[in-house]
Amino acid sequence: MRKCCLSVLTLLLLVTFLALGCQLARKPAAPGPRQYKEEPTISLFVNETGEKKQIKLEEYVTGVVAAEMEPAWPVNALAAQAILARTFTMENIEAGRVKKLHGTDVSTSVEESQAYDPSRITDNVRQAVQKTRGEVITHNGRYIKAWFSASNGGRTASAAEGLAYHKTPTPYIKANANDPASVQNTLPEIRQWTATIPGTKVREAVKSISGQDPGPLTSAAIAKKGPSGRTVQMKINNAVVGGPAFRLAAGSTEIRSMFLTNVSVQGGNLVLTGKGFGHGVGMSQWGAKNMAENGTSPEDIIRFYFKDINIEKLYR
Repeated sequence: MRKCCLSVLTLLLLVTFLALGCQLARKPAAPGPRQYKEEPTISLFVNETGEKKQIKLEEYVTGVVAAEMEPAWPVNALAAQAILARTFTMENIEAGRVKKLHGTDVSTSVEESQAYDPSRITDNVRQAVQKTRGEVITHNGRYIKAWFSASNGGRTASAAEGLAYHKTPTPYIKANANDPASVQNTLPEIRQWTATIPGTKVREAVKSISGQDPGPLTSAAIAKKGPSGRTVQMKINNAVVGGPAFRLAAGSTEIRSMFLTNVSVQGGNLVLTGKGFGHGVGMSQWGAKNMAENGTSPEDIIRFYFKDINIEKLYR
């Protein structure tokens, strides 16, 4: 009788274990982005005129790609940019950032949304957008932050290092990876550049970031570097400020990147030497161009710069 009870108990435990295993195996996958029966129409705020208008998503993406990348570049590079532009647009709409400002989905301001210039549209750009129609990038069912820069100087950066971004996790960014294509056949002023920033401008930049006046510029140094070698903290006199914040405050056109190789003070001015152009997070446009010229597909260009992602089609 006792053996029989033990057998029944063992059988019950086995059934319970199997049932629990089935439940775990049937755990639902992360939900994907909303699917559309047809291409959506979005609302666009034209910052230059104050006009609000309705526009098809693919038409908007075409104007963005034309503005954000050189229209004469290879179709596959432009197509990779189109996937990023479409993803950025959908993530921006979902977050409602422009809706709070203008009551529209997107705007023509690069600070609020993305650059947009339909006057630069070419057949290459149209072909690139059509080639990737409806394609977006997701990670665990959510749109990614579709970052890109002109050139990462040969090595990619994390969002924390390149942008000082800590708001949400970005595990899909392929950081600290070698990217020789990003510096091949590029402009000399991207491979290596020197910038001279007036001491007064440096002083104002530090003051705007820290709220404290560092005084006339007398010394400058790299206080801390990130894993890829970018400057994440600068020391100006006795003040320490974040690298990405300093670049924005002092001039992101003059200071092409924070991938600095030398820092000095000469004649009361800040003299910086560096490589690359931009924050170095996500896709490198010059890298995309060089890969496209070697026959790499738009999707594989994206997969080189982002990991653990899906490229999904929202509509036909």
